[in-house]
Amino acid sequence: MKTQLLILATIATVFGTQMQSQNRTIVNANSSEISDNLDLRVVASIFGDSKNLQDFERQLNDPKLQISNLDLNNDNEVDYLRVIESMENRTHVIIIQSVLDRDVYQDVATIEVEKDYSNDVHIQVVGNTYLYGENYIYEPEYYYTPVIYASFWRSNYRPYYSTWSWNYYPSYYYAWNPFPVFRYRSNVNICLNTYNYNNYNYVSNRRSSIAVNIYNLRRSNGYERQHPEYSFSRRNSQVSNRHELDQIRSTRNGGSRNEIGNSPNRNGTRDY
Repeated sequence: MKTQLLILATIATVFGTQMQSQNRTIVNANSSEISDNLDLRVVASIFGDSKNLQDFERQLNDPKLQISNLDLNNDNEVDYLRVIESMENRTHVIIIQSVLDRDVYQDVATIEVEKDYSNDVHIQVVGNTYLYGENYIYEPEYYYTPVIYASFWRSNYRPYYSTWSWNYYPSYYYAWNPFPVFRYRSNVNICLNTYNYNNYNYVSNRRSSIAVNIYNLRRSNGYERQHPEYSFSRRNSQVSNRHELDQIRSTRNGGSRNEIGNSPNRNGTRDY
């Protein structure tokens, strides 16, 4: 899996070099559909390949991988995504936040991991309602059991809390300019094809009420408070979430764009 990531990084680096010679189209919350700029299936894929949450945060922000294309604060730089965690007994809630300014954070998505009393692990990647609409949820099915799971159930485990903040970033990180959405989608497809042994099932119901309660105590919505007019419901009044928007787009485009793992009835590819 790590070899595949290196291949992906090489492709993304070449891709980025080519784009530097072209005029870039600025993608931001004002001029495009915000949810186009972070694919939750890709988030799920790198989570399943991470050693721990520190490694997960590193991959989210690796300039060579360019997992995200979000520029919520419209500064023409892709936002740094920090990771914080809260837990209660067998339930872990991992919150992904855009760092937008000093002490200003916007939740982007949560990853909710819970072990039941049969020792089965359930995971959901939940898009933030403001960005993705109501109940936009993926349940990844990993071909290999993620290594990261093992650390969660240790008796001495401590929740992860990112130490990085506005203008204080790790040495491996540097900001890059957002790409046009169609270019970002190409990068998404490369990543998903790298992890094509996984499955990403769309569902519309949260599994864990405990996870919901944990999240409500830790949520941050700095951008949402500043720009309530950019909420998904206002941007897309005819649909309830990103999944319904994808279906409409697919119909309009004749189902010509490929995407992996759209529904529980996966057949290898899907319309995007």
